Amino acid sequence: MITQFLEELPEGMSTPDFTRKPIALTIQEGKNAVFKAIVVGTPTPTVTWGRANGEILFHPSVCEQKYDEASHEHTLEFPKVSPDDADTYKCFAANEYGRAVCTVVLNVIEVGFSKTKELQKQQAEDPTDLRKKLKKRKADGTREEKPMENEDKVWEILLSADKKDYERICAEYNITDFRGMLKKLNEMKKEREEEIAEFVSHISTLKHIEVSDEDCATFELDMDLKDPSSKIFLYKDGVMVPFTKEESEDPKHSLKQVGKKYIFTIKKLAKDDAGLYSVDVEGVNVFSTDFKVPEVDFAVKIQEVKAEERQDALFQCVLTGPMTEVKWYGKSAPLSNGEKHEITVSEDKLIHKLIVRDCLPLDAGIYAAVAGIKSCNAWLIVEDPGVHFHAGLSDCKAIIGEAAELECKVSREDCVGIWYRDGNEIQSSEGLTISKDGTVHKLKIHKVTEEFAGKYKFEADGRKTEALIVVEDPPRFDAEELEAFKTPVTVKKGQKATFKLPFIGREPIKVQWYLEGEELSDDSNIKIEHSEGSSRLLLTKLQRKDSGEIKMKLKNEFGTVEALSQLVVLDKPTPPMGPLEIVEASSSVIEFKWRPPKDSGGCKIGNYILERNQVGRNTWKKVGPIGPDAKYRDGDVDHGRRYCYRIRVETEMGTSELMETEDIQAGTKAYPGPPSAPKVVSAFKNCITLSWSPPADTGGTNILGYNLEKRKKGSNLWGQVNPPEEMIRGKGFAVKDVVEGMEYEFRVSAINNSGAGEFSTPSEFVFARDPKKPPGKVIDLKVTDSTYTTLSLSWTKPKDIEGVEDEAKGYFVEIRPAENTDWDRCNTNAITLNFYTVKGMKSMAMYWVRVIATNDGGEGEPQELDNYILAMPPPVRPRFTDAKIKSFMVVRAGNSARFTINFEASPWPDVTWLKDGVPVSKKVTISNAEGTSQLLIPSAERTDTGIYTIIVKNIVGQETFSVEIRVTDEPKPPGPVELDENVPGTVTISWDASPDEKRDDRLHYMVMKRDSNKRTWHTVADRIFNNKFTACNIMPGREYQFRVYAKNDMGSSKPSESTKWLISSKKEKFTVNTPESKVCDLQCPPRFIVPLKMHTAPQGYECYMSCAIKGDPTPHVTWLRNNISLNTNTNYFISNTCGVCSLLILTVGPKDTGEYKIVAENSLGRAECSTKLTVRE
Repeated sequence: MITQFLEELPEGMSTPDFTRKPIALTIQEGKNAVFKAIVVGTPTPTVTWGRANGEILFHPSVCEQKYDEASHEHTLEFPKVSPDDADTYKCFAANEYGRAVCTVVLNVIEVGFSKTKELQKQQAEDPTDLRKKLKKRKADGTREEKPMENEDKVWEILLSADKKDYERICAEYNITDFRGMLKKLNEMKKEREEEIAEFVSHISTLKHIEVSDEDCATFELDMDLKDPSSKIFLYKDGVMVPFTKEESEDPKHSLKQVGKKYIFTIKKLAKDDAGLYSVDVEGVNVFSTDFKVPEVDFAVKIQEVKAEERQDALFQCVLTGPMTEVKWYGKSAPLSNGEKHEITVSEDKLIHKLIVRDCLPLDAGIYAAVAGIKSCNAWLIVEDPGVHFHAGLSDCKAIIGEAAELECKVSREDCVGIWYRDGNEIQSSEGLTISKDGTVHKLKIHKVTEEFAGKYKFEADGRKTEALIVVEDPPRFDAEELEAFKTPVTVKKGQKATFKLPFIGREPIKVQWYLEGEELSDDSNIKIEHSEGSSRLLLTKLQRKDSGEIKMKLKNEFGTVEALSQLVVLDKPTPPMGPLEIVEASSSVIEFKWRPPKDSGGCKIGNYILERNQVGRNTWKKVGPIGPDAKYRDGDVDHGRRYCYRIRVETEMGTSELMETEDIQAGTKAYPGPPSAPKVVSAFKNCITLSWSPPADTGGTNILGYNLEKRKKGSNLWGQVNPPEEMIRGKGFAVKDVVEGMEYEFRVSAINNSGAGEFSTPSEFVFARDPKKPPGKVIDLKVTDSTYTTLSLSWTKPKDIEGVEDEAKGYFVEIRPAENTDWDRCNTNAITLNFYTVKGMKSMAMYWVRVIATNDGGEGEPQELDNYILAMPPPVRPRFTDAKIKSFMVVRAGNSARFTINFEASPWPDVTWLKDGVPVSKKVTISNAEGTSQLLIPSAERTDTGIYTIIVKNIVGQETFSVEIRVTDEPKPPGPVELDENVPGTVTISWDASPDEKRDDRLHYMVMKRDSNKRTWHTVADRIFNNKFTACNIMPGREYQFRVYAKNDMGSSKPSESTKWLISSKKEKFTVNTPESKVCDLQCPPRFIVPLKMHTAPQGYECYMSCAIKGDPTPHVTWLRNNISLNTNTNYFISNTCGVCSLLILTVGPKDTGEYKIVAENSLGRAECSTKLTVRE
């Protein structure tokens, strides 16, 4: 509902309105509930929330109101909703032009048995017991003499505290169950109100304790005692404090009563005065206030300040400890921030300042600062600096010949001042008056001339104010001459008209004449004459079309002025206008009308002059002037004759050209047109009553009566209802010649002097039977389907109860928005089917829906749905609908990255995209449509690589999906390739890393080999994630060359080639020398020449481990992972060639993570080498 405060809004302003309304929620207890609303309006509306029952308590653990500047959403959030939160909530949006209100319902589903609740109930103290504990009293109503415990103290503080202080008090006394506290406190308040009502009829205006500038503290309350003699007790921390009822110097505590107001005062304040002060009436606590004394004093007190009148005064004090604010008093009255007083505090909370703005004598007095129970004061002395100006002179523009005035206002009435013009003193003289009225000094020039222009100055007591008088001489007219010029000038066609008007003003003056907005210049019929101080316009040979507005415009350097008049040129009128309207053309009378002339020539029409010609004759008969009315009734006609008329207009300027009419026949047989279709007024078994409207075309004569015919359904024969010689005189008829149960239709024709005209269209079919009873309510009305804009309904036809409710013939469906009171009918004509789809609903809006059954007896009672309907599909938990969704994408750097995903959810979900767990940057474009979301990175860079996650969430649940987008490019080649022989028969190829290796964790290497025998390149190793590889089976005598490629998801780099590698085979002459046989022992224990290295491999890729071992006899090699042998595991490819041992994992997975160990053993010893494999996701 929108309320507009003004009948018409200013341009550009608007009343508040909701572009997104909060949605009703039904939610389980303990869950997070959020209402969201978006409002618009100019100026920006203020948004507040309320509830139907009670007030909303805003607390971080109960309820919070927030505003998101990015989405412009106003939210009301319940972190952990409870059954107490169930209610109807209202969102108010208001600005100075109107207010909008939207209601929404929160339903809370209570959970079953809760251990936490049960435990809280067991642990919670009964409020009744707690109140009894708080009010342990003696027989005379006084409290027991013992200090209060903290638990008792906090509840007594809360009972008298303001709601805004609840959170601070709970934090101070370590109360964490905020909801539990509120529930218990409300119960205690109800009980206390009942107890107070026994002795007090009314209590209000509870003012908590405050320290004044007089070294005392006061607190007060308004209380109407039922018995004025009731005893009043004062306690401090549960211990009674004596007090007097009259103020005096000695007593520490006193009570002063003024009417119904009770004021308690504590004097000579000290640190031990801190505590909880309670007021009891006849043993019932009515008010408590907690007095805290901070550990603070004045390190530097405020000092006396002297300030000149109209200057600012500054008081400043320094505290021994930080304090958020001190209380300032001026002449015993508390001060606050405003235009007059500015109160500031330093960042360290130690320096406090008071600035008194624009000091006046009445501001003088004693000012005080109060910090805790400490206070200090000082005088403000306001000194009179002498005369000063309350209002100075202002520049004045004066027109020659008119009066001008300068005025200023000083601070004292006894001030005497001097006026100057251009530095020369001036006094009253002829044409110049200087006057003084109290503090106001005036200089008046009675009639301004050029000599009065200049700079004027007023000086008094050494102070001065200046202003300029600028003398202007704009063009202007004499008032009497101007009034005479405005009188319209009327002339006849062909005559002349003269316009002349004198003026004054400084030359040069530009004079312009206009006719109907078009500027005039000298022409054959236009003459403009200018002379000093006047101008004349002469128009000759005027025509009727020259009539219009005459404007004279003057302009000089000082301004512009205009004068207006009217020119009226009289001429003969134009001919009358058709078309002719024939009112009657009977055998004895011809009556007709016409339209007046388009232009009467500027004169009043005197007469119309008519001539008549009987068709077939050559003569015209003058009918004569008939007056100014454009109609004529000719009674001198012969039946069947045709007549033609000429019509002229006569004015004082002459007679117009003629208008000749078409032929009009007297007494022609002009039959009337068809009447309206008969309508059924009522229907019974022996009588059907009908009514109709007369025809629009009467045939030129009056309607005499009507003929009515009827026809049975299924028959082609019409029968006349009324006797042929008795026409029906009225516009209705009761047909009694009907057969019960038969169905009839009717038609009617009109009759005039010429006879009966055409028949009307037939009426609707109607049964000859007694009226039916309206049907009852439809049965089993329900919603079968819904979307954001449609709602499908179905129902069962109502029961047919004879004599009470007849059978339904059709149905009407009606809806009503929740904020409106009027029902809107969805179907204009009744539908016969028992289902219907309502279309054009507003998304997420609330509607009430009802269905009304109808028949010939009327409409039955409406049947409403039990609850309102939200225009939304049935609740659906978000789910992704694509059959196959890619979870990995590779994009070339510089290209756009686009990922589209389809989903279904109801109600409309919130869609969020994250990159590596945080919201995506502004560079990324997110496009959300119904059921789909698209992520677009316009020009992808390597830094855009990451895991992108979409979160689709609504009140039913949420669904997430992650896709890895890798932005890369073809890698740069690796660095120089070096070859080395560590083990005979092998070559270790090593190279410098590609520059892209650090930026791409999926980059790997491929090694190709070519020897001098084959001369073709073939791959010897791929998917190498380090910068070294050992090639085996290197034959002596062959020349080898190696290439190393860097590879990633986009392809391969250019190769880096090694130098050629050759192990020469030495061929010597074969001779057999039989040396002396010596036994050579080459045996040695196993030893690792090249150890294993650490490995980190991406998941899904292969991993290759290798090392070199020396030993004789040849060692037995065993591979282990986490101390489990892998030699028989077929998932690992193990080889041992010439001491080079390798292990290949074809597809690395999380299960392959761990410690890998290789053990080499022979008869002489044992050697081990280990490494670790880390699998990267």
